[in-house]
Amino acid sequence: MPDEAPKNAPQSAADAAIVETDGFQLVIDALKLNGIDTIFGLPGIPITDLMRRLQAAGMRVVSFRHEQNAGYAASIAGYLTRKPGICLTVSAPGFLNGLASLAHATTNCFPMILISGSSEREIVDLQQGDYEEMDQLAIAKPVAKAAFRVLHAEDIGVGVARAIRAALSGRPGGVYLDLPAKLFPQTMEAAAGKASLIEVVDPAPRQIPAPEAVKRALDLMRSAKKPLIILGKGAAYAQADADVRALVERTGIPYLPMSMAKGLLPDTHAQCASAARSFVLPEADVVMLVGARLNWLLSHGKGKTWGGKGAKAWGGQKFVQVDISPQEADSNVRIDAPVVGDIGSCARALLAGIDASWPQPPAEWLGAIAERKDKNVAKMAETLAKNPSPMSFHSALNVVRDVVKANPDAILVNEGANALDFTRSIVDMYKPRKRIDVGTWGIMGIGMGYCVAAAVVTGQQVIAVEGDSAFGFSGMETETICRYDLPVCVVIMNNNGVYRGDEKNPTGGKDPSPLVFVKDARYEKLMEAFGGVGVHAKTPDELRRAMEEAVRTRRPTLINAVIDEAGGTESGRITSLNPAAKKKS
Repeated sequence: MPDEAPKNAPQSAADAAIVETDGFQLVIDALKLNGIDTIFGLPGIPITDLMRRLQAAGMRVVSFRHEQNAGYAASIAGYLTRKPGICLTVSAPGFLNGLASLAHATTNCFPMILISGSSEREIVDLQQGDYEEMDQLAIAKPVAKAAFRVLHAEDIGVGVARAIRAALSGRPGGVYLDLPAKLFPQTMEAAAGKASLIEVVDPAPRQIPAPEAVKRALDLMRSAKKPLIILGKGAAYAQADADVRALVERTGIPYLPMSMAKGLLPDTHAQCASAARSFVLPEADVVMLVGARLNWLLSHGKGKTWGGKGAKAWGGQKFVQVDISPQEADSNVRIDAPVVGDIGSCARALLAGIDASWPQPPAEWLGAIAERKDKNVAKMAETLAKNPSPMSFHSALNVVRDVVKANPDAILVNEGANALDFTRSIVDMYKPRKRIDVGTWGIMGIGMGYCVAAAVVTGQQVIAVEGDSAFGFSGMETETICRYDLPVCVVIMNNNGVYRGDEKNPTGGKDPSPLVFVKDARYEKLMEAFGGVGVHAKTPDELRRAMEEAVRTRRPTLINAVIDEAGGTESGRITSLNPAAKKKS
């Protein structure tokens, strides 16, 4: 056998010239190559050093107090920017904390990538009890649009590329990327590592609708006597604002914006039928859905909302559905004219078929809508003008309405039950993607994560209207807001409980009702504790002064707006979904 070289023999000049990289750096380089510049997450084993190195590489790393809130931040960042929002978590419990936001992103079609460190495969597969051992990939798959695991450094580029393309292509959604701890210290030659990275080309290509589908849709809309357009958050996400607006205005058709589509056209637009919603839905004969789904938010296209006689009856309307997913058609009722493609391409194709001969909707239909709008707007104005003590939701939100009108570029975050429903109907929006809320699931807990992300990725003032119950899910992130000195003004509608604060324990016992909180809680002290501004507001004037000062100074601010504890309604406007509430009615 030939003699072995001494272990301490000097390297050759060629060997000494080889530069290596590692898994940490390859993850960073892969993200930066694809335009990712912001990370939301929470440090810990095994991703602490990754977060340090991400920041050292010039990326903005926003560290939260709970992974679920970091995940919600990543999800809404994806919606606002049309780039995948990145949430970085530790293994097992941290991964599970981020899982709710991953499912939320998938359900709402927000592009997001949850990246979690994990235990080693050989230990997990034999269930040998590793630190925070969990088969995270298997758990993530049912709630994610796609899920991937990278085991070797040379595959990091492929893994990141696949995650980005999956998150953005077609109907966007949440993607899980599993990075075991053993991956990060792996090394390889730097030149080979650089060559292994992939810059994703055209991850969300245009999808042009079929000409025959466009003609079918236009023919149906042209024949309508009572046409209606419904704009969903898919239309807002598409950022095809000018084309969507032109489609509405050239056809002259009244439209309803779903909650996060408010502002695609100003809520004060003459064709907006929001103030006559309960009239136009059952009366319309042809409805065009643009980036909106006939899910529970639209009563599944059935029942009395749509003119049907029974709970499951279909009112017989004809539907045009513009959506990027062909599977969405016929999900609840028959879709007579599906138009499949991206919203911008579909809107432009439809506009090409609308010429000077296009008939405006019948005057009788427009007049009937205008009559009901005027009646309901006058009724709302009368309610908003009242000044009860303590404040009502309406008198408090009248202030928010004015502040948002004076600051149309501000982003409004909204969650709660009554706080959500009243805000949606009272506060007008004037620009697209300025209202972000609980979305398809109608969940609570998105508030402070959304606030952080909206402020970070847009730089705009953020105004959050929170129910006191909703705020409790993410309230500790006020520290995050203060730590990063973000221009966030949180208004808590404090009525001492869930829905309302006057419910009693039916047994007469010492324990409070499960729906009641500590009376007269001083939530504003939480913001003060971290160096922000806290205000205790009992009147509309106090609320107005505090909000205007917050917007002027752009300082982190929390306003504890004291609301009549008996002023709420159980489950807000979805009482019908609460069996207990049904029994009470």
